[in-house]
Amino acid sequence: KSFSFSQTIIFQNKKSQNIYTMSGISSIYILDQKGKVLITRAYRADVPLNIHEKFNQKLLEFDETTLKPVIHDKNHDIIFFFIKYNNLTFLATSKRNSNATQVFSFLYKFQDVLIEYFKELEEESIRDNFVIIYELLDEMMDNGYPQITETKILQAYIKSESHQMESKKSNPMDMQVPDTINNVPWRAPNIKYKKNEIFLDVVERLNMVINSQGNVVKSEILGALKMKSFLSGMPELKLGLNDKQLFEATGRTTRGRAVELDDIKFHQCVRLTRFENERTISFIPPDGDFELMSYRLDMNVRPLFTVETAWEYKSQTRIEFNVRVKSNYKAKNSANNVEISIPVPCDAQSPNMKASTGSANYTPEKECMVWTIKQFPGQKDLTMRAKFALPSVKSSDRDNFSKIPVSINFEIPYFTVSGINVRYLKIVEKSGYSALPWVRYITQNGDYRVRMSG
Repeated sequence: KSFSFSQTIIFQNKKSQNIYTMSGISSIYILDQKGKVLITRAYRADVPLNIHEKFNQKLLEFDETTLKPVIHDKNHDIIFFFIKYNNLTFLATSKRNSNATQVFSFLYKFQDVLIEYFKELEEESIRDNFVIIYELLDEMMDNGYPQITETKILQAYIKSESHQMESKKSNPMDMQVPDTINNVPWRAPNIKYKKNEIFLDVVERLNMVINSQGNVVKSEILGALKMKSFLSGMPELKLGLNDKQLFEATGRTTRGRAVELDDIKFHQCVRLTRFENERTISFIPPDGDFELMSYRLDMNVRPLFTVETAWEYKSQTRIEFNVRVKSNYKAKNSANNVEISIPVPCDAQSPNMKASTGSANYTPEKECMVWTIKQFPGQKDLTMRAKFALPSVKSSDRDNFSKIPVSINFEIPYFTVSGINVRYLKIVEKSGYSALPWVRYITQNGDYRVRMSG
């Protein structure tokens, strides 16, 4: 999550040049479920400290369908920005004009930092750690503008017991504070590892809706490149993908498939100018875990699984299901921990299920049967049969199950739906050490649903 920290935006046209000053955040609040203040930090004196009470009143003017994450109080000329997590509300206030994207980015980043510090983010953890939270707010924002937002840097000199280093207590005056006012605020200097390694996971989630005839109604791929860095010093990394736009711009040809990525979002460490000019992903990585980039693809994809679900009322008190699942990916691949959830009548009872592979169980609280297959090789057909007893008095919503689609959970290692491929991952550090890059590919289900046929 990167921020635009510029405080002055200049708009130009042929007739005139106007300088427009953007307002920053006035105050930050963390509210409990009842709207009471747990934490408040004022950065400017332009809003009342009790302005959260006005926010609570404004909330009552909306219902779930009309409520938006930005509320403008015209009487006080104050803008409220808020997000929710568990039973907590993270609220930011501002006068006049603010960069809404920056405000929400900060709120989500602040939330992520607290999760990194306290693991569980709830009202109790806020009350137990208010001193640390105030220290974080002072470091993460200055005069209403975001400053240090990387957890790794913050943890270097704002410590909680959960990640206090196991060493002899040092004098705080002797502690070396990292130089964060530099070109690489997301990475501390002088990092050292005995073994230099970096791990890259290319993870794709497939959202798909398939109708009862087996035709794809909707398909979408949400991808992410997730990295875990254990590299010493200040390494420069270059990552190359089978990017269609790169091949077209340079006139290169590729033996394999080229992918055209949409809606790309980068970590702030990526040099955007170089990517725009050369389509090269160049960066100095943060230490530890981070998401390098995410992307989205709207493309026609062949279903990884097709499901045929047929049912028949054998009598007024008995229903039978026949379920057939086929894996359409290559035989060399295998899906792990496949779970197929098939809806059944809400008043079904006395289940009797038999699967050709794996196990099937009835989950009455979810009104479905769950077929679990530990390993599902490609190009395989599997079947499952089930029988249920029904009460003699028919429930009015008994047949509603047929309108609910079958859902599938799965994970396929060493495979991507889009065909994205890491062509190279180069690591250069001035000390000249050799490092080992590790790359793996994973495809997981997103919202994968198959409509049933009677």
